[in-house]
Parts: sequence; structure tokens; C-alpha cells
Amino acid sequence: MKSSIPSVEILGNRVHMVQIPEVLEIMSYWIEKEREKTHWIVVTGMHGIMEAHQNKKFKEMLNSADLWVPDSISVVWIARYLGVPLKKRVAGPDLMWEFMKLSNQKGYKNFFYGDTLKTLQSLKNKLFKTFPSLKISYFSPPFRVLTDEEEEKNIEMINQNKPDVLWVGLGLPKQENWIFKHRSKLKVPVVIGIGAAFKLLSGEVKRAPTWVGNLGLEWLWRFFQEPRKLWRRVLLGIPGFILLVLFDLIKNKEKIDKEKS
Repeated sequence: MKSSIPSVEILGNRVHMVQIPEVLEIMSYWIEKEREKTHWIVVTGMHGIMEAHQNKKFKEMLNSADLWVPDSISVVWIARYLGVPLKKRVAGPDLMWEFMKLSNQKGYKNFFYGDTLKTLQSLKNKLFKTFPSLKISYFSPPFRVLTDEEEEKNIEMINQNKPDVLWVGLGLPKQENWIFKHRSKLKVPVVIGIGAAFKLLSGEVKRAPTWVGNLGLEWLWRFFQEPRKLWRRVLLGIPGFILLVLFDLIKNKEKIDKEKS
């Protein structure tokens, strides 16, 4: 299925040009038709692309995923420049919320792995107020490097719960490294690295108003919410990303022009 999904290449990373309804359809197909395989969805944009640019092994990891959704307004703008009429980004919290709605209807089981116990309990309580038929399990692993024995125990616990989707909220790149390392042992149809979605949907961190997100400024809103955590990504990552992408676009344009001549 991966090869049939439209995509664009940004700094050597293949990002799929999908919107939330398409992602939900793909997830449902994997759950109902391809349960024997663990399908990995990457949800990131500029942050993940920059991490991949700086780490070749990480880039190979991300590009091995079954689906990479464009969680960044910058990716949307690049796609439009390249002639792909992408309407908007696929924000992790929005994707998760819509899948909870679908799970409430179809009875899909979800497992939340990561973040604090307080955040996970708050998230579960909030979701149940809107989606009372949800099936949710969760676990908050210790905030330290786990032993191999602890990791194996956690994987076994997840598998015993038999979720349809495993949502991993350890933060990028930790969650992607975790998924890549344990993917072959997971007996879950779909696994997603969801970043800060647990905190945002639980209300622990306030999300930007819709109009701010539509303007592509949610990154600025989050920066003011968590400056210590995000200052490096915003002040160093964004300018670097812009320069690298501009250079890459110019180089590719020259290549295309030479092929045409």
C-alpha cells in the first residue's frame, strides 16, 4: 500500500500526501485486513525531517515506516510549491481525536504508552466524556533507560491487551527509536508515535486556537507555552530547515531543468 500513496520528497524523506479521512481509512484497513503485520505510522514534520537530516540511521528508520503523515504547515507549503494541492497538515492530536471517534463507533481497542500516569488518567477521563464506549488501556513507563527485561515485560503487557492501535508518546526521536527497536515483537496492527498529543488532548498543555493553527503558527503558540523545551527547535531548527529546503528545491529544480533540455 505504501508505494501507492502519493508522496513528496523533502531532504531525502518521503512524506505521504494524505489527510485525516484517508489516514483513518488506511488504519481501518490494516486493523481489519492485515492484522498479522505491525504497521508503523510516523507523525511529524519539520522536527522529524531535521532530526533525520542530522542522523542518517534515524532517516532510514523513518523512511522504513508504512506511512509518514505531514504534521507540519511547512510540509504543506512545500507540497503546494511542488504542485501537490494539500489542504492542511495532519496534526497528531487531531488524528488521534478522530480515531477515538471512529473507535467509539467500531469498537477498536487503543493502548496509550508513555507520558505520566496523571496525564494518561486525565486523557482517559476526558475521552470517556465524549466517547463513552471507548476501549482504552495505558501504561506510563519510568522516565529512565529501561533494562532489556523491563522492555520485554512491557511488550508482553501490550500484546496481552491485544490493542488495535498502540499510541506511543515518548517524544521524538525517542518514540521512533522505541518503535523501530520493538516493532518485530509487537503484535499490534498499527503503532503510532504521537509526541505531545497525550498532553495536548488531556488539557495539560493548552492547544492553540483554531485560527492560529490555520495560519500555520501553532509552533509559535507552543513555544510560548513551553519555551524551555522548544527554544532550540524554534530558534535554531526553523531557520536551518528553511535554508536547507530552499537549497534542496533549487538543486532539484536545476536537475529537472537539465533533464528537460
